[in-house]
Amino acid sequence: MEAYMTALSTLLQPANFLMMYLCCVIGCVLGAIPGLSGGLGITLILPMTFALNTELSFAMLLGMYVGGVSGSFVAAVLVGIPGSAASIGTCYDGYPMTKNGKAAKALSIGIIGSFIGTAVSIIVAMLCSGAIADIALALGPWEYFSLCLMAITMVVGLSNGSIYKGLMAAFIGLWFSTVGADMVTNQLRFTFGNTNLYGGINMVCMLMGTFALQQVATSYAKGQQEMPEVDTSSLGGFGLTLKDFADNARTIVVSLLIGLGIGFLPGMGSGISNLIAYGQAKKMDKHPELFGTGYDPGIWATEVANNAGVGGALIPMISLGIPGDGTTVLLLSAMTIHGLQAGPMFIQQNPVLADLIFLAVLISAILIVITELLTKRWFPYLLKAPYHYLYSAILMICFMGAFSSSTSMFSVYLVLGFGLLGVVMDMFKIPMTPLMLAFILGGKIESYFRMGCSYAKGDLTSFITRPISLIFILIAVWSVVGPIITKQIKKRRSAKVQ
Repeated sequence: MEAYMTALSTLLQPANFLMMYLCCVIGCVLGAIPGLSGGLGITLILPMTFALNTELSFAMLLGMYVGGVSGSFVAAVLVGIPGSAASIGTCYDGYPMTKNGKAAKALSIGIIGSFIGTAVSIIVAMLCSGAIADIALALGPWEYFSLCLMAITMVVGLSNGSIYKGLMAAFIGLWFSTVGADMVTNQLRFTFGNTNLYGGINMVCMLMGTFALQQVATSYAKGQQEMPEVDTSSLGGFGLTLKDFADNARTIVVSLLIGLGIGFLPGMGSGISNLIAYGQAKKMDKHPELFGTGYDPGIWATEVANNAGVGGALIPMISLGIPGDGTTVLLLSAMTIHGLQAGPMFIQQNPVLADLIFLAVLISAILIVITELLTKRWFPYLLKAPYHYLYSAILMICFMGAFSSSTSMFSVYLVLGFGLLGVVMDMFKIPMTPLMLAFILGGKIESYFRMGCSYAKGDLTSFITRPISLIFILIAVWSVVGPIITKQIKKRRSAKVQ
């Protein structure tokens, strides 16, 4: 309790509170604009946190995170274009409800649903993370190696398109993680004589290039998307009654559980949870034929589920050191940059900071729900943001952030190189998430493998003779092989039918 009170008092300090609230608003704006996202905001402010204390840094980053996830439904409801993959399912009933003259109700469901998903999931994370960390402390390097391997392969298995492209991305990320001096022998690896690479690849530069610069380049190439006009006359009022909450209580609870469960699994993310929750809500509803016509449960399901993924994704990040989605990859990177080691010992070694992370998410959710309810009449103006100004500002921040991270022009060139890599990968539909996750976990995999071999005196069979490690390895193998086998079975069945 003392740690909670200390964390709360830190967050409520005027400067910290103001910066967190500002990041909440910026994240919400970025999430609402199609083509941008709260994850982009995290990437941009990450270099700025170098000069800030750890507590303020994470208050800002988490405010941006929550704001980005919460704001993504705005465009989905008003113009039928999702702000991010997290709100694809919201388009199905959100936009039809707006066309039916009930924009205020659709927005209110999105706002309240987002709050419920975030607030309840983070409370669950508070209660569960410590217990999971205690269990994880009983594991050895063999289990941790297998767990990290499983996390990467699960992301590969869930990649859109070819699983081989997902594997390619993961191998590239693992290769990047080996650049620099060997952690044991100090032997230089893949530096090609460049002294700037002796310490490894700068994580900030990689994130700036592959995430921010790539996103700007591809969005610019596609051209500015003209948004349809929004009828602002239907945005007045709250639009919800207590009966609406009672009628949709079952949908809210089920969607919350779906979001938590999927958020916990590495690489799944809110882009999957909102669609699964939508499908489940349709299955258990008495009137499935009404879905897609502006039906309340369709919006409740998607917005509760995608925001519940926030707490779900933070649980493995805090307690195991494994990010649950692409955005928590960025947060885990921030921990590394600030000299912190996420994992089972994190809560014990940094109890105040751990509680601060949870409370920052909860407070951010409260701030956002109040702000969105008070300013929802202004939402249409967010969709008219001038893209040419936004892109210019993002590029400037990218290069300034890269340079400030090392005070070297090499970092700027590195950002450009990774940006080019990101564009090429996007052209060939190679997923970026496996690369980022493999890069983050690559060092851990190498370290745990060496520790396991050392403790077992070179006996590699110890990785499969320990039951928990074996289970993780089997899941990892199935994550890669399973989709290939399933695809072949479907092909044979379709050939027989024809």
